[in-house]
Amino acid sequence: MSAPEENLMRTEARTDREPAMRVNPHLAARLALFGIALWLVAGVALAAEPRNVLVLYSNARLVPGNLEVEAGLQESIRSSAERPVQVFSEFLDLPAFGGAAYEATMARYLREKYAAHPPNVIVVAAREALDFSLRHRADLFPEVPVVHTAVSASFPGPLGVLPPDVVGVPVEYDILGTLEQALKWHPGARQVVFVSGSTSRDLEWERLFRQTAKQLANPVEVLFMAQVPSAEVAARLHALDGHAVVFTSGFYRSGDGRWFTPRQSVEFMAQASGAPIYGNFSSFLGTGAVGGKVTGFSAMGRQAGQIVNAVLAGTPPAAIPMPTSMPAVLDVDARQTQRWHIDDADIPASAVVEFKEPTFWENHRTAALVISTVILLQFGLIASLMLEHRRRRKAEMALVQRGGELAHASRLAVAGELTASIAHEINQPLAAILANTEAAEMLLAAGRDRKGDLTAILADIRRDDLRASNVISRLRTLLARQATAREDFELNDAIEDGCQMLGPEARRRDIALVLRRSPGPMHITGDPIQIQQVLINLALNAMDAIGDLPDGHRRIVVTLKENAERVHLEVSDRGRGIAPEHLPQLFDSFFTTKQRGMGLGLSITRSIVEAHGGRIWAESTPGAFTVFHVELPLFVQQSIRMEALAWT
Repeated sequence: MSAPEENLMRTEARTDREPAMRVNPHLAARLALFGIALWLVAGVALAAEPRNVLVLYSNARLVPGNLEVEAGLQESIRSSAERPVQVFSEFLDLPAFGGAAYEATMARYLREKYAAHPPNVIVVAAREALDFSLRHRADLFPEVPVVHTAVSASFPGPLGVLPPDVVGVPVEYDILGTLEQALKWHPGARQVVFVSGSTSRDLEWERLFRQTAKQLANPVEVLFMAQVPSAEVAARLHALDGHAVVFTSGFYRSGDGRWFTPRQSVEFMAQASGAPIYGNFSSFLGTGAVGGKVTGFSAMGRQAGQIVNAVLAGTPPAAIPMPTSMPAVLDVDARQTQRWHIDDADIPASAVVEFKEPTFWENHRTAALVISTVILLQFGLIASLMLEHRRRRKAEMALVQRGGELAHASRLAVAGELTASIAHEINQPLAAILANTEAAEMLLAAGRDRKGDLTAILADIRRDDLRASNVISRLRTLLARQATAREDFELNDAIEDGCQMLGPEARRRDIALVLRRSPGPMHITGDPIQIQQVLINLALNAMDAIGDLPDGHRRIVVTLKENAERVHLEVSDRGRGIAPEHLPQLFDSFFTTKQRGMGLGLSITRSIVEAHGGRIWAESTPGAFTVFHVELPLFVQQSIRMEALAWT
């Protein structure tokens, strides 16, 4: 058997064993990807087919109205990568050029230029371009829909007999409305002056104005300046005053042959005119004219662009819904309304006011709102803080008053504890005085000349009286309720006076009270009576702590010493000490280890010390000793919260 026959038999056998032919999977995947790529390329090629829009403008490229229409078209015509739209613009340069030969040349030029890129839609701007397209439509692109814009229905023309595929929204220039508004703003005007040029278009505007002027209700004189040399136009306008208003449609050519765009002609007139100028085109705004009831060219372009979108989407032109005419609005230049003394209140709310200097609020509204909000918040915060401060101050004053009353009550309680010793201290000089008085009486009764003895007796009486008086004076000072003193005083002397007041009580309890003055003077600023109260409270606590000790062990030492810029007062004893667990609570209000104590003495003591800018603490070893330490600022420049001491 030959090799080909053998291969054939193997193939047949394999075919008999397999239900279907097996295809190479890699080859199948490649074929599928290739098919998808071909489909995508074909789809992109079809989707990227551009559609062309040809725009024909009646006049020159740089006419401001054309630029505005172009901007409106570009803004509204929808184009995308999938459905791109190309817009081509051509300018017929009318009325500078014209005639049958010129139009034939332009028609041939356009036909040949766009033969390779025929338009899907033609847009014509202004009546001259519409007339041109209708006259040469058969030679150009006869089946292409035409959309017209900026075509006035006020002039005779073909708008009423247009083919079904030639559509657009006409414009109604409200000359009468503009004139009536101008005469309202200038009630003293007696003349209305109309200015136009020498082209056929300028003459049509003059005829339209003459027809409109007959409808004016105001009895004003209407003057016309048409086909007048530019120099004469400037001179005659310059001679006008506030008794006239000027209306113009602008012009292309003056009576002496000078060419202008309509906007340039209005600028020329506004520079010379002594009266306000009004017009019917939005492009006149910014030239020096006040304004008028106009339809914006950009709005015309946007409207035409929307119709183009519908046509390109496949809607028959005759089936596209459109308004009957473009709406007109009052559009004015704010700079000119100010120049001609037109009150803002007289400008209708529906008017468009351009070139208006923004107010501070308009310029900085966001910043002003933020700043105002911050100021209001700050004011509210300050007010709340002041109110809170006032409440806190009131609460502090009430607290100070209660603290003062409590401190005074504490001194009264101390005086109660010292009653027995004070009475004994006063009784001693009183008893001595009585004894001396009886001795003096006996000497006098004896009738002898004992002048020297009597003098000595009187001296003893004086000394004992002063002694009793000093005791009463100290007690009175301690008990008196008076305003806190803030004065410089010598601490050694104040503490010594306090020890003298405690002396009788110490002697009554058989306690040795020892004062160790500092070597030199120590001046502090504060209230000496309150510092004495600190000493008395600490000393009485110490007396209570060591009262049950054996004789010879009852001893309290008061030590004064200076440390840098502070003075140090120590009150120490050798009593049983304070339990460690009680030390942290020692100066808390109402904490006491005494059976009959109120727990306010040390709390009041700490308040007085802290009010003087100092601090107080205790050290104790149970069964060994207890020391109370008081530190106070030495110099007067130290800050002292004397207000917290008021009425203590």
